[in-house]
Amino acid sequence: MMIRRFIVSFMCLCSLMMMFTVGYAANDSAEWYWISSDDKYSKFYAPDKVQVLRSFGNIAVQISAWTKTTYSPAGAKETLDNYGISDIKPEQLAYSLAEVEVNPQNRMLAYIHETFYDQNDQKLWEKQYSPVRPKEMNSQEFDEDFYCYIVDSYFKQGENERRTAGDRWLTLWQDVAGDGDVLYSMADTSTMRLKGQNVIFWEWQEKKKSGGEVDSIIFQKKAVNIPMYTEKVVRVMTWNAKNGWKDITNTTDGMYHAIEKGTNSEKALNALKIYGSTHENWLKRYSLDEE
Repeated sequence: MMIRRFIVSFMCLCSLMMMFTVGYAANDSAEWYWISSDDKYSKFYAPDKVQVLRSFGNIAVQISAWTKTTYSPAGAKETLDNYGISDIKPEQLAYSLAEVEVNPQNRMLAYIHETFYDQNDQKLWEKQYSPVRPKEMNSQEFDEDFYCYIVDSYFKQGENERRTAGDRWLTLWQDVAGDGDVLYSMADTSTMRLKGQNVIFWEWQEKKKSGGEVDSIIFQKKAVNIPMYTEKVVRVMTWNAKNGWKDITNTTDGMYHAIEKGTNSEKALNALKIYGSTHENWLKRYSLDEE
């Protein structure tokens, strides 16, 4: 039995190493640094290719970099399905290279150019993105770890350390209903930053039934103005088992609203205030605001 487990483990390790080594010839000038792996993807970036394209004063606001992703058959199928590409078979796609640009102040990443390759380093598909569509990095984005490594390679402020920290999620409030259902809210501190008087962050609200199963989720980007005692929802997505994820930002008014005393919003504001008082440098990282 132990021999069988060893053989299975060895075969899995060999498969993983094959994912790491496939396709390097397509960009021999880059030295790829491994970021992470799972049963679908292995991710890399090239530290020697990170360049500052634009700065404000001495603070970088636009950074260019190159990423690499290798695919298992399941990861290749998922990627091709997500891209709507039907003329490439999953077993053909071995890896992809992408040129990206990041904006640290807004936690944005944009794809500039992307190419898919087979195991023989032959191009299968490529795209120059125009117009470029930046997307904000949060816990639900596939590219978040790429972003963190790229930003850390220049600023070295612990972006990736915060992303993987055990206390990444800050509890804001929790309610227990009479039927035993629990509703709680957490702020993602890795996304938290201060702009003017506003604390910007992504909030995860989850409702669990008394049996422990997740009933619904609200995932939203918020701006809380602590001195003014106001807040607004910038973007909001919801989830439940029946409908899956839906973006319902268009149902919000995008306006600031007063935070009333005794509410969960006030509990959240107080938790944010305490966190900000002890993590001021983190909230002001890469900030362009004048002191």
